[in-house]
Order: sequence, then C-alpha cells, then structure tokens
Amino acid sequence: MQIQTLPLASPAPRITRHHFPRPPKCAVTATPPPLKERRNHSMPPEKIEIFKSLEGWASQRVLPLLKPVEQCWQPQKFLPDSTLPFDEFIEAVRSLRHRTKELSDEYFLVLVGDMVTEEALPTYQTIMSGLDGVGDKCGSNPSPWAVWTRAWSAEENRHGDLLRTYLYLSGRVDMKMIERTIHNLIAAGMDPGFENNPYLGFVYTSFQERATFVSHGNTARLAKEGGDPVLACICGTIAADEKRHENAYSRIVEKLLEVDPTEAMLAIGTTMEKKITMPAHLMYDGEDPRLFEHYSTVAQRMGVYTAKDYADILEFLIGRWRLEKLEGLTAEGKRAQDFVCGLAPRIRKLQERADERARKMKPHGVKFSWIFNKELHL
Repeated sequence: MQIQTLPLASPAPRITRHHFPRPPKCAVTATPPPLKERRNHSMPPEKIEIFKSLEGWASQRVLPLLKPVEQCWQPQKFLPDSTLPFDEFIEAVRSLRHRTKELSDEYFLVLVGDMVTEEALPTYQTIMSGLDGVGDKCGSNPSPWAVWTRAWSAEENRHGDLLRTYLYLSGRVDMKMIERTIHNLIAAGMDPGFENNPYLGFVYTSFQERATFVSHGNTARLAKEGGDPVLACICGTIAADEKRHENAYSRIVEKLLEVDPTEAMLAIGTTMEKKITMPAHLMYDGEDPRLFEHYSTVAQRMGVYTAKDYADILEFLIGRWRLEKLEGLTAEGKRAQDFVCGLAPRIRKLQERADERARKMKPHGVKFSWIFNKELHL
C-alpha cells in the first residue's frame, strides 16, 4: 500500500461518542483502514505554536535521553572481529554458529521479522520528519524536534545492522529472501495514520517503542534459554535502547497532556480507535502475500509479541499518563478518556474468544522462505 498524497485537509473534527462505537479488534496484525479515509495535515495550524513554545523544554527534557556517539555501543562490539588473523576469525564464526544451533527455526523466523522491521528505518524517519510543527523538511533543521528525530534514527540504525550481520553469520537463514523482503518493505512505504499530526505521531511512537522493547526483551529471554548468551545480550541491548526511546516519546505526550489536555486526549483516543498499525505490516518476500500475518502468528505462539502485550502496553501507558485522573477536559475529551480507559479489558475479552476459536481450528503448515522454505505449523 503506497501513501497517497491528498489535498490539504481542513482541521480534524472533534471526537464525539459515535467515533468509539465498539472496541477495536485486538488482532496484532490489524491493517489500516482504506486510503480514502485518510487525512493529511489534520492538526489545526494554531497548534504549531504549542510545539514552538516547547522547544526549550524539549532541549532540556527530551534531547538528554539521547546518548553521545562516543558513548553508544556499536554493532562490532558483539560480532566476530574481522581484523583477527583468518583462522581466529573463522573460529569466532564457528563459535557463533555453535551457540545458535539449539535455537529453533521458529525463533529464527521471529528474529528475522524483528530485524526486517528495524531495517525499514528510512520509512520511519521520513514519516517523522514530515510531521507538522516538529518536522525536518530541509533535512538539517536545528530545532530540538528535528535534532531528536535524526539522532533517534541514528541510534535505531544500529539495531538492524547488528541483527542482520548476526543472522548472516549464523547460516540459519536465507539472506537473499530476507533482503528481498527488506527491499519490498522500504519500497512499499507505510501510512501509520499520523495525518502529519504530531499529537497522533507521538502517541503512536510511545506505543510502538514500548512494543519493540517488549518484543526484543522476549527474544533476549528465549536466546538465553536456548543457549546463546551473546544473542541474548544483543537483543537485551536493543531492548534497552527501545525503552529509552519509549521514555522520550511518552514524556512528550505527558507534556502535551499538561499544556493541551483535550487535544492530547483526543489524539490518544483517535490512535487507539484506529488501532496501532504495526510498522512492518506490508512485508513481502515475493512469495507469501500473507507473510506478516503468518510471521505474527508464530511470534504470538512463541510469546514474543502477543495480543496480551497489546493490552498490557495500553494499560501501562494509561497508568503512566494518569489518564483516569486527567482533568480539565471538554465533553469530547472526556468521551475519549472514557473510551481509552475502558478499552484494555474489552480487548482481553475479545482475545479470550479469539483464542478459544483458534484452539478449535485445525493446524496447517506454512512454508517460510526466510528459513529455506521449511514448513512451520500455525
């Protein structure tokens, strides 16, 4: 699905109760609504002044969550040293392969999916740079918002680089098919439903950064249990980055709830009503048109990222942002507040029903090109 360029839209209408008729499906693989429902530039122009007024605050409270380059870990720290004498380098690679031999094909499939998601970073930076009032349309904007986006992207860039190299050296995956998937994903683009609106964008990234923290944390746990402490350290280190980035985006939303509570609450309600579109939902290897759905099924079964995690993240953010106690809202904001604060229990009930239906379904096999067309039962 390509992002469609639409004419400049008028300010988004305020949310009323009919915007929240029922809780969204809790499927992790939720796809975005049709493009005809999309809007661009939905933030009222006068709101840009809010972000300009917060530049000093962002410099003091957001930028310090970045790490200086000289203090950041780099992929080489975790990989065989190619400057070693040839025999020593080969032995280091052999040791890496020995550590990974007990890890399952299912594990490698999920790890590839996580890596592919990280590798689509050019798309994510492009989207964040296009947000009204906080963007980086010239590519070198000195505002703290633009500085954050570029530096955040630089920190995130290491994640895909490290996982990709480790997977390549493991010999457990088909790099040609993985690289085709990455190529297709970046070329496809993504429309997460931000509407060039930073209120929506920062709510989404708060949720998504926590989701990646959870996912990488779980792959770290499984790697440790499977006998590869180095891979466990890699995934845990990436998870720590994601946690720090989550803290930054959540801090921004906290500030917006303080200075503009109704608009921020409406953005949270709108984001959750739309559902969180996963960044890699358009992944395609050229063979399986339902690749993301099949990969997500394996990830859920292994406990790497589940519908329960979706509800847990929502409850965590509700607590962090103290949404249940938020005051000073208009009637529209209060309706959005009631919707969001009551959503997690409904998601859990829907998931219980979905799990029950899934248990009654007959398992079927799916071949995955990433692991040399081996068949996994879903």
